[in-house]
Amino acid sequence: MGRMVRIFEGRFGRLLLTELAPRDELKAQDDPTIVLQQGEGEVLFLNPGETYVSVDSRRALVFHAAGEWLRRGFPAVFSPEDGKPFPEAREIVTPRIRQLAETLAVEVLNDRFLSPERLEFMLQELLLSIVETYLARRRASSPLWRGSRFYDLFQICTGFSPRTYLDLLCIEAAISRLSSGRGKIAEVSAELGFSAQSNFTRFFLNQVGVPPSEYRRAAARPETEPKPSE
Repeated sequence: MGRMVRIFEGRFGRLLLTELAPRDELKAQDDPTIVLQQGEGEVLFLNPGETYVSVDSRRALVFHAAGEWLRRGFPAVFSPEDGKPFPEAREIVTPRIRQLAETLAVEVLNDRFLSPERLEFMLQELLLSIVETYLARRRASSPLWRGSRFYDLFQICTGFSPRTYLDLLCIEAAISRLSSGRGKIAEVSAELGFSAQSNFTRFFLNQVGVPPSEYRRAAARPETEPKPSE
């Protein structure tokens, strides 16, 4: 299975950040699994019961997605009757999905301020991009996708209103910039469209629970060694 770096569990299933070695095996048990390897140009999809054998040494995000969570969030794509929701074993990774995976890896590695709600949102956003990119062709045959208004469809896919979703996307972008250490907080604020840094600070504090300056200081602290698996 590889050396575990981080592990998270919730109603979404189980998310692992792991170091894979050659010939390490990853197996999807009863639920679908998505594998995103650092530096790899493909996304790997494992249907329940399928196994992937690593060919080299790479760090990987391994998402064992709970079937009920998938069906509740994306009912038009993941149905109880479909034992193999992924039609292809691998797909070319898009820049958007690579960015989401890299941001997620940074967040789970520096998890001091990573709340369960934020982690679940990031996984929902990743799955939404995967659905839109690789599984959208299945919409035409599903009645849930036909005749839906934008707002209702958005709620079905993400579980959020468009306004809430945009706020969370804004927070994701802010956290990515603050974690990277690039630019002053005032510059991040302006890039995200805030008219004043004080407005950005208040928004960030309400969403994350700490001011942006404190978050940046925490993100800048070097990791010494991985936390033990729980």
